[in-house]
Amino acid sequence: MKILVLLSQVPDTTARIAFTNDNTQFDASGVTFIVNPYDEWFALVRALELKEAAGAGSVTTITVGGVETEPTIRKGLAIGADEAVRVDVQPTEALQVAEQVAAYAKDKGFDLILAGKETIDYNGGQVGAMVAELLDLPYIALASKLDLSRNDAGGTTATVERDVPGGVEVMEVNLPFALSAAKGMAEQRIPNMRGIMAARTKPLTVIPAVATDNVATTKSFELPPPKGAVKMIPAEDAGKLIEMLHTEAKVI
Repeated sequence: MKILVLLSQVPDTTARIAFTNDNTQFDASGVTFIVNPYDEWFALVRALELKEAAGAGSVTTITVGGVETEPTIRKGLAIGADEAVRVDVQPTEALQVAEQVAAYAKDKGFDLILAGKETIDYNGGQVGAMVAELLDLPYIALASKLDLSRNDAGGTTATVERDVPGGVEVMEVNLPFALSAAKGMAEQRIPNMRGIMAARTKPLTVIPAVATDNVATTKSFELPPPKGAVKMIPAEDAGKLIEMLHTEAKVI
């Protein structure tokens, strides 16, 4: 069982958000970066659980980014990944990242490719689907449960569940395939001291980027408007509240 997990580096959720270069670039000054939680907690941990249940196999992580991403990559190794790959190029847009991942994975024989359902910086959930398309693999998005079993043909079949309005959708797909993981897929693991020490000696391979054509560019970023002052309405003046919801907030 060979599993590839996509790991993204993202700003910590408490980071101060600001932009530079005429609001075209995120200002990383003083920002603490972390592994994207959906990639770490759900995709990576479930990959490790599947490997442990099988008693064999390997889990590889791949990250597209510069040398500054290596501390967060090492966290993935500390949690339990066997090896890590870093594609040495700054990510600029989703298709560029997907093309780098697909170029690496195309001849490696991975049985599963897992990603988190989205990144918490841009809230993008495109890369997993794009990787699947580039590799001509089946793709299931927003999965909350993944189990594997042997099929009659001697291969492996995955049973996948995902939440849909009003219920749960259950699907079966033969390996290999790609999947994006949502809440419920696994529980967070905290690296222990043994894992942290082992991560220092696990292989982290840096590979050059393949040539790609960017299809999207960022014109500018804009912060949301500041919150207005709170207006207190006496409990006995419900009519005033209704009027303000209608004329000012325009929600009714």
